[in-house]
Amino acid sequence: MATLFLIIIYLAFISLGLPDSLLGVAWPLMQKDYGAPLDAAGWLFMIVAGGTIVSSLASGRLLNRFGTGKVTFVSCLMTAVALFGFSFSPSLLWLIICCIPLGLGAGSVDAGLNNYVAAHYKAHHMSWLHCFWGVGATMSPIIMSRFIDGNHSWRDGYLTVSIIQFALVVLLFLTLPLWDRIARNKPSKHTELVSEGESQLTELEETDTKPLRIKGVKLALLSFLFYCGVETTMGLWGASFLVNMKEISAATAASWVSLYYGGITAGRFITGFITFKISNKMLIRSGQFLALLGAILLCLPLPASISVAGFLMVGLGLAPIYPCMLHETPARFGHRHSQTIMGYQMAVAYTGSTFMPPILGFLATHTTIGIFPFYVSACAAAMLILSERLNIKLGLTVFRAARNRDTERTL
Repeated sequence: MATLFLIIIYLAFISLGLPDSLLGVAWPLMQKDYGAPLDAAGWLFMIVAGGTIVSSLASGRLLNRFGTGKVTFVSCLMTAVALFGFSFSPSLLWLIICCIPLGLGAGSVDAGLNNYVAAHYKAHHMSWLHCFWGVGATMSPIIMSRFIDGNHSWRDGYLTVSIIQFALVVLLFLTLPLWDRIARNKPSKHTELVSEGESQLTELEETDTKPLRIKGVKLALLSFLFYCGVETTMGLWGASFLVNMKEISAATAASWVSLYYGGITAGRFITGFITFKISNKMLIRSGQFLALLGAILLCLPLPASISVAGFLMVGLGLAPIYPCMLHETPARFGHRHSQTIMGYQMAVAYTGSTFMPPILGFLATHTTIGIFPFYVSACAAAMLILSERLNIKLGLTVFRAARNRDTERTL
C-alpha cells in the first residue's frame, strides 16, 4: 500500500512538471503570433509563480481541511483546464487569465507532498520524487518541438499536454479513497529515519519557538530563491537565447532545452542511488559547482553546438540541489517547525521563480538576450556562497551544542 501511495505521489509530480517548461520553448513562436514584446513571457511567468506563492502560503490550512488527496486532485484539474485554455487563447489577455489557475494549482500540493516525503522517507525518495517532476518538464518541450517542427503549431503542443494532464486527473480521482486510507494509517517516522542530523538539532528545535529566528533559516530561504532563479531562467529564456544569439531554429532550441530538463531528470534519478553513500550536504555543494561551471561555459564565445554541453551541465548540476535541500529541512531545523519552514521555502522558491526571470526579460529587452548566461552565472554563484555560509553556521551551532553537552556531563 505504501509503495502504491508513493507511485501516486510520483505521478502527481509529473503533473507539476508538465506545464513548467512549455512557455519558454513555445514563446519564440507565441511572441510572433501575438505581436508581443520579448519580456511579456516574463510577466506571464510572474503571474503563474505569483499564484503559486499564494497557494503555497495557504497550503497548511488547505491540506489540514481537505486532505492531501483532494487538494492534489483539484490542483491537477486546475492546471489541466489552464493548459487547455492556453491552446485556444485568442489574445495575450486570455493567456494572462489562464496563468492564474495554472499558478494556483501548483503551490499547495507541492508544499504538502514535499513535507510528507521529507518527514517520512529517506533522501533517495525525495530525489526520485523530483525526478518525476523532471519527467514532466522534459516531456513537454519534446512534445512541443514535434509540433513546432511539423506544422509550427504551438497550440497543438499545449493541447496535447493538457490531454495528458487530464488523464492524470482521472487517475487521481479514481484513487481518492486510497489517499484517505493512507491518511488514517500513514507510516511512522520510525519506519524510515529521515536523517542522521535529526538528533543533533533537538535542543535547537525545543528552544526556538519562532521558525524565522532559528539560525540559518534566512540563509536557507535565500538559497532557494537563487536556485529557482537559475532553474526557471534557464527554462524560460534558454530557447530565446539560442534562437537570437546562436541563430538556430526554434524547434532545435526546444529540443536542446529538453536536454537541460533531461539532465535534471537523469541527475535526480542517479542522485537517488548516490544518497546511500554521499550526504545531502556534499551533493548540494557538488551540484552547485557543476551548475556554475555550465553557466560559465555558456558565457564563452564558443560554437552553438557547445551550448548543448552547457545546458546539460547546468541541468545535471541543479539535479540534486533542490530535493536535497528540501530533505534536509527537518534535519537542519527540527521536525516541530519543518512544515512551517517548508511552506516558507516553497514561497521564497516561487518568489525566485516570479521575479528572477522577468528581471532578465526586462534587462534583455533594453539591452540584448546575450546577457542571459552572465545573469545565470551570477545567480548560481550567489546560491553557492549562501549555501556555504549556511553550512558554516549550522556546523558552528552543532559544535556549540555538543560542547555544551560535554560540559554538562563533566559538571
